[in-house]
Amino acid sequence: MHFVVNGGGVDLEFDPRTSLLDLLRERLQLFGAKKGCNQGACGACTVLVDGERINSCLALAVQYQDREITTIEGLGAPGTLHPLQAAFVEHDGFQCGYCTPGQICSAVAMAEELKRGVPSYVSDDVTAADFALTRDELRERMSGNLCRCGAYNGIVEAIEETFGITSTGSGKREAAE
Repeated sequence: MHFVVNGGGVDLEFDPRTSLLDLLRERLQLFGAKKGCNQGACGACTVLVDGERINSCLALAVQYQDREITTIEGLGAPGTLHPLQAAFVEHDGFQCGYCTPGQICSAVAMAEELKRGVPSYVSDDVTAADFALTRDELRERMSGNLCRCGAYNGIVEAIEETFGITSTGSGKREAAE
């Protein structure tokens, strides 16, 4: 089966019951995504597939043939941190670091969801053409990613700094540059 992982193609043979997380960790030696609960409840295994966040522990790898899979190792470039990774360091958005890769992948996808105008559970008016990314909104959107150390304030500050969202008034949302 053929996969596109972090921009490169790879062909593998494996048991079709293999989770995407196990494929990444055991076959491709990409250890950024973590096996936390192995039930989709903690978000430590979050990766991006075609830019959308998924819990890789719940996904069968065969479902993602020929799709663009991005792990924490695929963000940024060798020797250059992704802006959110740098913000996590600056704002102490991690303690033990176990959840950090999943948090970062989830936040990158969350910013793209905002650009597409996807509302959340706490959005005041889901039919509105515009809404602000409040702390409540951000916390709701990131609620599937748990941090056992409690570094949430640093995580939220890092995300706000990196993806400070501005309203364009045109019904579109875009990340501040």
